Amino acid sequence: MKSFWRRLNCALLLCVLASVTALDAPAQISKKDLKAQEEAREQANKAAKVFRQIMSTPERAIPRELIDKAEAVAVFPDVIKAGFLLIGGRGGRGVISRRIPGGWSAPAFFNLGGGSIGPQLGASSTDFVLLFMNKDAVKGLLEDKFEIGGEGSIAAGPVGRVAGASTDLQLRAAILSYSRSKGLFAGLELKGVVINPDNKDNEAVYGMKANELLTGEGLKRDGKPYIPQSVRNFPLQLSRYSRK
Repeated sequence: MKSFWRRLNCALLLCVLASVTALDAPAQISKKDLKAQEEAREQANKAAKVFRQIMSTPERAIPRELIDKAEAVAVFPDVIKAGFLLIGGRGGRGVISRRIPGGWSAPAFFNLGGGSIGPQLGASSTDFVLLFMNKDAVKGLLEDKFEIGGEGSIAAGPVGRVAGASTDLQLRAAILSYSRSKGLFAGLELKGVVINPDNKDNEAVYGMKANELLTGEGLKRDGKPYIPQSVRNFPLQLSRYSRK
């Protein structure tokens, strides 16, 4: 009889241990999500590299006083523009971080695209940087699709040490845009472009959509702003040039 109870107690103990192990085990991640996470990491690192390279030459970089005033910063590396005869278009992927107390939010993943009409032929690759200068400009990013354009809503951003010109520009434009193509970096008035969230990557990395990341203070853990190690490089680069 004692042998029976001993065996029963052992079986119950094994069941308890198995239950605890199952609770502690990490959730299974699908191959699709793992691939999306890796693509997101590469995208964030690529954007960080583009921003670092652009800011490494102060005489031709984005003025820091403009970055200090920006509510959010977007970087879209390697946007492909292609055209044939009278029809063309551009498309690419990038990241956007919003200013939060003490720094910048975890980067949300977005797509950029748009068409064009007119004589064109061939393809080219361009890096784009966008500064969202006020909260109204950021509100557009919280929608499913945000079209850049409209009178006075976007302007070519100044480069180098031009504080006077940048102050007037910042008052007039909600978004300042820049481009780098073939090594040349300059302001570009980018109209007719649509930005929409890449929530496949956002949900794979964060378990939430872009509008949740960019609302309020972004991703949090234990009540404090949190950025996964895999995508931390981009907001860290922004913090190098603006901590306000």
